[in-house]
Amino acid sequence: MEQSEFDPRARTREIQADFAARGDVFGWFEALYKESNGNNELIPWADLEPNKYFRAWAEAHGLKGNGRSALVVGCGLGDDARYLHDLGFKVTAFDISPSAIAWAKRLHADTDIVFETCNLFEPPAAWLAKTGPPATAGGTDKTGFDLVLEVYTIQPLPLAMRPQVIDAVAGFVAENGRLVVVTRGREDDVDPDELPWPLSRRDLSRFGENGLTELNFTEMPGDEDEPPRFVVEYRR
Repeated sequence: MEQSEFDPRARTREIQADFAARGDVFGWFEALYKESNGNNELIPWADLEPNKYFRAWAEAHGLKGNGRSALVVGCGLGDDARYLHDLGFKVTAFDISPSAIAWAKRLHADTDIVFETCNLFEPPAAWLAKTGPPATAGGTDKTGFDLVLEVYTIQPLPLAMRPQVIDAVAGFVAENGRLVVVTRGREDDVDPDELPWPLSRRDLSRFGENGLTELNFTEMPGDEDEPPRFVVEYRR
């Protein structure tokens, strides 16, 4: 097939389906990054710039870091992490793909962003929020992050895992911290039929079950035949 006819989205679905057939729901991310061999155009979500929906939301809300901590979930090549860094956040970012993390480190070597290879379900304990009282009287053992950013990492994972994935993402948000979720959206009564599987407001309500309060919900039109994007901010 000529390069001009290559469809990165179709190839991504092929790789995902192949690994899913083997019972491996995570391995396809590393396979895709390795197969791309340094060509970001072969990765559907790797634009080498921050997500435009998140950036529009951040600009509209005047988002500033002021030295606060931020975690980027499923950071890929680190463009959203770099954007938060430039806004003044102290940023940690992780991805399950070692190839993606190595690539991100090269791209953003001029920053102090901490890039880590990590499974969403096996994070360092210090990344997780403690929602109860301090361990000692007057203690300051705050864990979790002031801002957690999740862009397009829930939607490519199996639908059966969606509640556990949402629970895991919510667990990173510190007391009084914020979470921003950017996802393809769908109506509650529409069944998702193709990777990436969009989220509905019913899906997103799971964050409320994790002690997060929705602060604002923004719907933005997608490009051409793409579904709309939901940008949702929560606070613990």
